[in-house]
Amino acid sequence: MQVTGIIAEYNPFHNGHLYQIKKIREQADSHVIAVMSGSFTQRGEAAIFDKWQRAQMAVSCGCDLVLELPFVFACLSAQDFARGGVSLLNRLGIVDTLAFGAESADFTALTEIAGRLDDSTVQAKLHQAIGSGLSYAQALTKALGTATDAQTLLRQPNNILAVEYLRSLKLMDSPIKPLLIPRQGAGYHDHKLSGKISSATAIRRCLYEETDTASIAQAMPAAAYSLISGCSTKQLPVMNRLLLPLKVKLLTSQAADLQACCGIGEGLENRIIACAQKATDWQELIKAVTTKRYPSSRIARTLIYLLLGLNTAEMTAFTADGPLYARLLAASPRGRDLLRSIKDNSSIPLITKTSQYLTSQKCCQPSTVLTKLEAMLRYDTLATQLRELTCPEAGGRNDFQQSPLFSKL
Repeated sequence: MQVTGIIAEYNPFHNGHLYQIKKIREQADSHVIAVMSGSFTQRGEAAIFDKWQRAQMAVSCGCDLVLELPFVFACLSAQDFARGGVSLLNRLGIVDTLAFGAESADFTALTEIAGRLDDSTVQAKLHQAIGSGLSYAQALTKALGTATDAQTLLRQPNNILAVEYLRSLKLMDSPIKPLLIPRQGAGYHDHKLSGKISSATAIRRCLYEETDTASIAQAMPAAAYSLISGCSTKQLPVMNRLLLPLKVKLLTSQAADLQACCGIGEGLENRIIACAQKATDWQELIKAVTTKRYPSSRIARTLIYLLLGLNTAEMTAFTADGPLYARLLAASPRGRDLLRSIKDNSSIPLITKTSQYLTSQKCCQPSTVLTKLEAMLRYDTLATQLRELTCPEAGGRNDFQQSPLFSKL
């Protein structure tokens, strides 16, 4: 039985994602497992639809299983996002191939860059560049030198992720083989719909504006679009709804607690407090806090960490341990066949019912009395509830009551 893994956000699922699955199936009659971000994305934003909706879209369009990438890896920089996803797939014990997209079709060049990243000299230059305030992509380019090819490749977000996937496979000495599938159609950051393969960014923009629904339908598989076609903008997340809770958090927190928060350093908490006092909008706050040293994506993630109370010590421990469970969100009939195989071969537990590993009562206890697995899973449940707060009309789903979705088709 051939099994291919994908690491994704599906925010939302569109024709580019469908193209990737079709290309995988052209290679072999492979089962497809997607490891998907849950309630928040890598850039520190609430996912446009909840994780069960997005998992259902993926299963309706060809994925066999959708597993949740724990929040503590999903809402991190490219390096740790990739490492978390690869580690989870590796620990399942049944995955043969990791398929990923990239703007570049030059597998050799991407592999060469990945191979250089863990050179001690490159790592020293990388940390120095990040410390000077460069973004991860800029720091990578600087650390790797002036090679034109590297500079060109690392300007594209999916190329960076591809390099990190290849790097992670190498570091883990994983038996999983990489499969590069060059991206088609619109660029990652394109804001306008552009036919059948448009960016998720453009689709989200149109969903919020409630415009050009015909073009949205054209850009998504029919099975995925049918699941959201009646969606109201009141059901979509509005990050500005978190501004007041954040101000309350800053007002009532001790300085030591703020300083211990993941992402905080060198007095950043003071800058956040000062900017939050004046801010009337979430994005305005992020823009005000952003500096050369602290890119906007890092600030966005840090604000979410503040709201959830995630501290640096916890995050350090989580990233060192890697994912400690595989949380099932949705499965197809073919996917059901994989569940027994995962249970028999995985080095981490397969979670189909949250309360078997963490109860709502235990979730309220301090992290210090929880096991590492319970603590990691707790942040998934908190992130789900935090995302619910961003929606004017919340869907009401939570991790303790919602079961995995099993497709009949």
